[in-house]
Formats: sequence, structure tokens, C-alpha cells
Amino acid sequence: MPEADCLIATGRRVIAREADALALLKDALGPGFAEAVGLILKARGRVIVSGMGKSGHIARKIAATLASTGTPSHFVHPAEASHGDLGMMAEGDVALLMSNSGETPELADMIAYTRRFGIPLIGIAGRPDSTLLRRADVALLLPAAPEACGNGIVPTTSTTMTLALGDAIAVALMEHRRFTPEHFRAFHPGGSLGAQLASVSDLMHGGVAVPLVQEETAMSDALLTMTQKGFGVVGVVSESDALIGIVTDGDLRRHMEGLLKMNAAEVMTHTPRTIEPDALAEEAVARMNESKITCLFVVDPVQGGRPVGILHIHDCLRAGIV
Repeated sequence: MPEADCLIATGRRVIAREADALALLKDALGPGFAEAVGLILKARGRVIVSGMGKSGHIARKIAATLASTGTPSHFVHPAEASHGDLGMMAEGDVALLMSNSGETPELADMIAYTRRFGIPLIGIAGRPDSTLLRRADVALLLPAAPEACGNGIVPTTSTTMTLALGDAIAVALMEHRRFTPEHFRAFHPGGSLGAQLASVSDLMHGGVAVPLVQEETAMSDALLTMTQKGFGVVGVVSESDALIGIVTDGDLRRHMEGLLKMNAAEVMTHTPRTIEPDALAEEAVARMNESKITCLFVVDPVQGGRPVGILHIHDCLRAGIV
């Protein structure tokens, strides 16, 4: 077998073993999982997540996932815990400790601390008779599954199952708390996630920057407003300040003859495309692309359709929304 084919075969074997292990984990979930989620929901404090070695790397990721999805959480290194960081745990917290063997020596002081001060303990391990699971308030047992490496000793399958179990806990907590994309965006203001979840109100221009004229405004004045504001358009509002039209470059070209003798209402395009301030900016980009336009007026239906802002495609591009 060529070397490349051999490597691919190894990769497929590893993934297949880990997929089989995840299927076992899914079938093994029972009342203990619901108890663990319930314990976290009742907590007044934070979820303290810890593990050593490879389990520690998984624990860090689980703590980060919990924190970013509405469950206050942080990672405590078990070795550092024995040298002062036990003070990071307090009454009202819940400890989530993980160890494939359940006998990791560095976790001993953390386990003892939770028992001494009545801090609820959720244990994740692969041995039912291990110290961690015997002393835990809620024991989550990983099903017996071989590690994916050839000699069966490198943490692979076990860490994959632990990570998946942590994700399952986080998502169960999210759904119970009705954690919305808006909540998620509050924890992810930067990067591509922040861009994807940005709302129109985050990016729009408001106040005096919005180019608006009354319907009876002479086109000479409307042109001046359009030029001063720099968006290439001007919105036309009624006596009640509701947006009733928009004047674009196309409207100007269609009314070249006698343009300066007209008012805004005579030149405008009626019922322009608009968007609401709480809509996602990605939706605004989709509407602009669909209509082949470069900006949208932002109207608030609660205020009777009054324009509260304007969003230009360049604002979205600068925010990383494409």
C-alpha cells in the first residue's frame, strides 16, 4: 500500500474509533447528566472546571465554552490549586473535575476542598470505582472505549468523549436559559463571530448624520442635503416624520429636465427598501445585494416608521461582514 494510502487509512481508523465512542457516550447518557445540569442551574456562583494533563486542556475549553454561553465559569489548574488557588472556589460554586482514571493525584486537594466546604462536585471519569466518581455528588461515567492510538495509551478517544460531554452540558444549559444570539454576541464582540452577530444598530449612522428632507422640500435644498451627508441618497419624510420615499442618483437622472423646479415628493421613489435597527447586519447586506443598492434607511416600527439611521454597505464591509 502506498505511504499516502496508509496514512489516510490510519486517519480514518482513528476517526471511526472516536465516532464509535461518541455513539456509546450518547447511549450512556442518563439521569446523572440531568442531575449535573440541574446542579449547575441551581448554583449561585461559578462553575470551577479542572483537570490535569490532556484532561486539563479539555477542561480549559469546556470552561471557555460555558463562560461564552451564559454560564460563569473558569479553569483552575489542579497543581496551582494546592498552592493557593483553592481560594478561587467559594460557597455557591460548583466544581466540575475530570480525569480519565479518576485517580489523578493533583486533583486530590480539590476533591477534599469541595467535601470540606460543601461545594457540589461533578466528576467525569472512565472508572466507576475511582476516587473522583466515588466522592462526587454527581458521577458522569465515560463508557469503556479503546483509545484511538495503536497501543491504547495516548489520550484520544477519552478526551474526545470528555469534550463532547462538556459541550452537551453547555448546550443543555443554553437551551434551558433560552440563550439567544444576542446574548452570545455580548460575549463575542470581536472577530468573525462578532461580525456575524452585529446588529444594524451597532453599525448604522444616526442623529444629524441621517440625510432627511420633508416631502415639500425644494430639490435644490434636497441636493444640498444629499451632498453634505455624503451617502448619495436622501430620505423623504412626511409631516409625521415617517419615511415615505427616497431620492437616489437614479431618480435625479430620470428627472433631469426641470429637476430644480420640483420638490422631493415629485422626484422620490416611493416605499424604499428599509431595515429595522435590531436586525442582523448580515440581513442588511443580503437586502442590499438583492436590490443592488448601497445603503438602507433604518426605520423603527415602534415609532411609526420614523427613520432612526442609515446603513451603508461600506459600514458592513469595514466590520468584516461580506
